[in-house]
Amino acid sequence: MSEAEGDAENWTLPSDADAVREALVSWYEADHRSFPWRETTDPYAILVSEVMSQQTQLSRVEDAWHAFLDRWPTTADLAAADRADVVGFWSSHSLGYNNRAKYLHEAANQVEDEYGGEFPDTPDELSELMGVGPYTANAVASFAFNNGDAVVDTNVKRVLYRAFDVPDDDAAFEEAASELMPEGESRVWNNAVMELGGVACGKAPDCDAAECPWREWCSAYASGDFSAPDVPEQSTFEGSRRQKRGRVVGALREHGELALDELGPRVRVDYGGDTGAAWLKELLADLEDDGLVEVAERARESDGDEETVARLAR
Repeated sequence: MSEAEGDAENWTLPSDADAVREALVSWYEADHRSFPWRETTDPYAILVSEVMSQQTQLSRVEDAWHAFLDRWPTTADLAAADRADVVGFWSSHSLGYNNRAKYLHEAANQVEDEYGGEFPDTPDELSELMGVGPYTANAVASFAFNNGDAVVDTNVKRVLYRAFDVPDDDAAFEEAASELMPEGESRVWNNAVMELGGVACGKAPDCDAAECPWREWCSAYASGDFSAPDVPEQSTFEGSRRQKRGRVVGALREHGELALDELGPRVRVDYGGDTGAAWLKELLADLEDDGLVEVAERARESDGDEETVARLAR
């Protein structure tokens, strides 16, 4: 996986992108972490959660979010509040830089004074609010109005880099995220892909325990190399068993079912002898245990004798 900007165009999403989308959304809707801001479409409540969540642990945000909305339940309430009280609340709940509280108070005044108490519903308009940057604006547009673009944060970049070999290039990440997101479904999609990055594909991945829905397509899962833009690259990958695992999966994706003597040379140039059929069968057994490939015996067309073949798990 290259980080060179010149490699930004040398990647493609899986040909069965619809299956990729359906797998992620189904996984998310079946089970996901429960946060109160995911249970509302109130743009004010969502904006408060987004501002509070900036560099603050979500476990600490939840209590503060409830307390903040109990005290100032609407933009009108917040706009009418003394700014010193808002900053004092922020500080007492250890929510980070106090200027965020100031900006949130000013944004509430803007909503009341400039928008008649009604939130704008597009990322561009939301970006006009004080302290609301492109990411936060898009999040509010997505989760409140289902009217956002694809979210691209550190977690999403990590997922795309690992799963689909998207290079460490902002333009490539934006393109891949936009291409993947189903049109008109920014609310569920952005929640789902962020959940994937937070639960299954963190810096230390938890693919199987979290039942990652993209294991079937994921390059990192196939190779065992889970480096990413925010995770130090493993220097021992070249020539490693992880690399060979990835080559097996890549060859089977490209060619379908292969006999060992067809697969072996595609995995290593020195296939044969000590690195021949016995070695390859051991490697395939590991991949079969991980649910990535299937190994079977079939009659050889030339003489009817049995031979071992491998294919991707169905």
